[in-house]
Amino acid sequence: MLSKGNTLDSTHLPHPNNNQPYYARGTLSSGTYQSTKSSGNSININNSSSAGTLNGGPSNGGSSAASRLKSLSGGQGMDGMESLHTERTAKANRLRTTGKLFDLMSSKSDIDHPLCHECAEMLSDSLARQLRDVSKERDCYINFLRIVHSNVASDEEMEALEAEIKQIQLDESASIKALRDIEEQQRAVREEIALLEQQSLELDKEEEQYRQECNEFQQTLQTFHNERDSVNLKYDYDSRQLEKLHKTNVYNDTFCISHDGNFATINGFRLGRLPTQPVDWAEINAAWGQTLLLLHTIANKLNFEFKTYRLVPLGSFSRIDKIEGDRASYELYGSGEYAIGRVFLNRRFDNAMVAFLNCLQQLGDYAEQQGGQGPRLELPYKIVKDRIGDASIKLHFSQGETWTRALKYMLTNTKWILAYASSAAASNMTSYTPSVPSLPISRRSSPAVKSQQSRDSEQERERERA
Repeated sequence: MLSKGNTLDSTHLPHPNNNQPYYARGTLSSGTYQSTKSSGNSININNSSSAGTLNGGPSNGGSSAASRLKSLSGGQGMDGMESLHTERTAKANRLRTTGKLFDLMSSKSDIDHPLCHECAEMLSDSLARQLRDVSKERDCYINFLRIVHSNVASDEEMEALEAEIKQIQLDESASIKALRDIEEQQRAVREEIALLEQQSLELDKEEEQYRQECNEFQQTLQTFHNERDSVNLKYDYDSRQLEKLHKTNVYNDTFCISHDGNFATINGFRLGRLPTQPVDWAEINAAWGQTLLLLHTIANKLNFEFKTYRLVPLGSFSRIDKIEGDRASYELYGSGEYAIGRVFLNRRFDNAMVAFLNCLQQLGDYAEQQGGQGPRLELPYKIVKDRIGDASIKLHFSQGETWTRALKYMLTNTKWILAYASSAAASNMTSYTPSVPSLPISRRSSPAVKSQQSRDSEQERERERA
C-alpha cells in the first residue's frame, strides 16, 4: 500500500529492458497495489488476483502484452501500432486520473488510498459506527425539535415573557446605574483613603517628632528633678546642721558645771574642802582658774566690762587686778600652809574670791537689765558683799562646810549666767533667717519655724533648769 503523499506517476515508469517509459497495467479494483523501485531501475506491479479490471477493461497481464507484440511483429502495419499507442495512452491517462483521485482522497482523510481489503473493511466498520452515532444524534435533535414545537408558548405567555424581559432589562439598567454609582463611590473612597494614608504618614512623622521632643523633655525634667532633689538634700542637711548648731552650746561643752556629792565641780575639778574629804589645793586652784576663765569669756561674749576689777585668767595661778584705788592684785589661788607669809597670802585669796563675787554680781545685774531684749534672768542666790545666799565665801576663820557651800552657790549662779549667755547667743543666731530656695520643698518645715521651735525649746530647758 502506498503511503500518504508518496504518489507515483505511472507515465515515468521505466521499461525493464531499454529504460523506455513504461505504462503499467494492472487491476486496481480489490487488490493490493504495490510499487517497488529496485536498484536496477525496474518496477514490479503485482496483483493479488489473477484477473482484474482497470476502469472496466479486461487485462491478462504479460500474456496480453505479448500477444499484442506478436500481432505487431506479424506485420500488421502502421495502423496497428498507432491503435496500440492510442490504447496505451488512454490507459495511462486513466491511471493518472485514478492516482490523482487517490491522492485527493488521501488528503481529505487520515487514510492513505488505495486501500487493501482488510483496511477497507475496517474503514467500512468505522464509517458504519459513525453513521450510527450520527443517526442517534439526529434522532435526539428531532425529538428535541418536536418537544420545542410542542411547547410553544401562547400569546399571553409571550406578552408576560416580554413584560418580564422588559422588567429584567429595566432592573439591569438600574443595576448598571447603581453599579456605576458604586464605582464612583469606590473611586471617591479610594481617593479619600489615599489622602488619609498621606495624612497618616504625616501624623506618624509628627508623632515621631513629638515622641522625640517628649523624650528630650523627660530627660531635661529628670535632670531638673535630680538637681532639685540634690539641692533639697543639701538644704535638709544644712538645715539639720544649722539646727544642730543652734542646739549646740559651746560653753556647756567647754565649761561643764556639775556636782560631786557636796562639792560643785567645773570640768571635773572640785571646789571646796571638807574635814572628811580634803581636796588637794592644786585641784581647787585649777577649778578657780576654770571658773575665772568662764566668767571672763561670758563678759566678752556679752560685751560687758567690769567696774573696779579686771579678770586675769592664768589657769591655776589666775588673779584679779583692781583698776581703781590702790590698784592691788589679788591671787585667786591658795595653799594649806599656815606660815606667817601664807596667812597674808590666804587673806589676799579671800579678797580675790570677794572680788570674784562682785564681778559675778555686776554681770548678773547686767543680764537682768537686758531681760527686755531676750530671756529674763534672775539669779537663784543673792550676793551681798562676801556672802552668797547664807554662806560666806571667805576661807579665813570659816568652817570648810560653809565655804564649800558658798562655792557651790557661786558656781550655780555662774551656770545660770552661762545659760543666759547661751540663750542670747542662740537668739542672735536664729534672728537671721536664711533665704528659702526657689525650688519646691515638699514635707519640709520653714527655717523660720525651725528657729522659733529651737528658741521655744531652749527657753523651756532654761525654765526647767531654774
